[in-house]
Amino acid sequence: MSAPPNMRIEIVENEVVYTRVFAAPRDLVFMASPRPEHVRQWWGPNRYTMTLCEINLRPGGRYRFVHRGPDGNEYPFKGVYRQIVPPERLVYTQIFDVPGMSGHELLVTGTLDERDGGTLFTGRLLFESTEDRIAAMETGMAEGMAETLDRLEEHPAALASG
Repeated sequence: MSAPPNMRIEIVENEVVYTRVFAAPRDLVFMASPRPEHVRQWWGPNRYTMTLCEINLRPGGRYRFVHRGPDGNEYPFKGVYRQIVPPERLVYTQIFDVPGMSGHELLVTGTLDERDGGTLFTGRLLFESTEDRIAAMETGMAEGMAETLDRLEEHPAALASG
């Protein structure tokens, strides 16, 4: 599997690490991350519409996102925030909440580092098993992550000008 040109991906056993540089300051990138009014605009692939975005941003707080695909099917995600360190780090669990997948939780760690006026974003996805990681990657997850990060790149730029 090759990474999209604007994203670097490393895979080791049950972990996926991906990086991306944003041409926006870390504070703006972070501001777009945990707020429903912003998340609705950038989270998920372009062809999906977010129909539900609930965020209780605190350690132990829960979130739930539901996407509707072009086929009309809904794709729900949920999780719990474990650590929040503005503007540098978010740690949370994620579950793709559909039959057959809802018992498989992954741990997501997102870090934001200042780099020459921009932001280096590093995402770490720690799956419960290598098999879970393989199954997730086979769904086109890397392409979906790349589209999501493209949309996030556009969103902080809009915040800066608005």
